[in-house]
Amino acid sequence: MTAPPDDCLARNEWICGAYLSSRREILGEAVLQHLQLTVVSVLLGLVVAVPLALAARRWRWASAPVLGLTTVLYTIPSLAMFSLLLPVYGLSASLVIAGLVLYSLTLLVRNLLAGLRAVPEETRQAARGMGYGPVRLLLAVELPLALPAAMAGLRIATVSAVSLVTVGAIVGHGGLGNLIYTGMNTYFKAQVLTASVLCVLIAIAADLLLLGVQRLLTPWTRV
Repeated sequence: MTAPPDDCLARNEWICGAYLSSRREILGEAVLQHLQLTVVSVLLGLVVAVPLALAARRWRWASAPVLGLTTVLYTIPSLAMFSLLLPVYGLSASLVIAGLVLYSLTLLVRNLLAGLRAVPEETRQAARGMGYGPVRLLLAVELPLALPAAMAGLRIATVSAVSLVTVGAIVGHGGLGNLIYTGMNTYFKAQVLTASVLCVLIAIAADLLLLGVQRLLTPWTRV
């Protein structure tokens, strides 16, 4: 018995409008989970990365250990990373978020530190001459001038997080990765392609959004 000519689901085609209309709620939930895991992990990564970069800039002896540790973390395969964190977080969304936070540190710390180190010393001296204390100097001069490099790291970290969230499907918290994983196991072509395309679209949208924020916050860099 052959599938009806207008039934792309029965024919298991890669591109199928019926899949989009019939699985709209499932796709929406997967996209929402994907976005939540990405945003939370990147924000937590920033919370950890900023003090690490400031410490590495403030104390030169701390630079090598901080950069070395974050680099080592980035080289750990995702499956191995989740396995190491499993005894602490169990099979939960926190496991995925913790792994993504650790992976983001390399990109965030390195770029933020590079931006801080690129601030001209004469600019710092001029600010101190105008009465700027250490905190005001950091907030009003150094961090704004370090923004282009920091935002570049944030964009890469965010796009990487969008991709790595899919690995969370192994513990049932992978957003669109859950659909990709089950679709590959059942050879459900439309599900695999749709979820994969949505991942790409999320990554592109996130990068463009952060690029817009970067241009808004750093008008002096516009050509």
